[in-house]
Amino acid sequence: MSYVRDLDRELKKGSAESLVLALTDARARHGYEIAKLIETRSEGTVRFNVASLYPLLYRLEKRGWIRGTWVEKAGQRRRRYYRLTAEGRKVLAAQRSGWRNFVAAIDRIVALDNV
Repeated sequence: MSYVRDLDRELKKGSAESLVLALTDARARHGYEIAKLIETRSEGTVRFNVASLYPLLYRLEKRGWIRGTWVEKAGQRRRRYYRLTAEGRKVLAAQRSGWRNFVAAIDRIVALDNV
């Protein structure tokens, strides 16, 4: 069903920024951790491959919404950890509000009791 695949892709594209911003709010995280958290918390429904996640991280960093810092730990490879900035918190708050309004509106339209 290509329609379902296309819809899934569009929903993922539209929510990707919000997902990353939300996960970097509580603490700094590296890209692989962000991808795994998205997959785990969505129970496998939403997945990002590294090839699409890292360009998104770079864009968010360029906009000043997240800040990346290289961290080296003994016995591990160097990783870039991303953390939400003050500007990113403002954007995330607006996105959360918009998302809640959007979901509520869709629910009012497609709810079974409206049929």
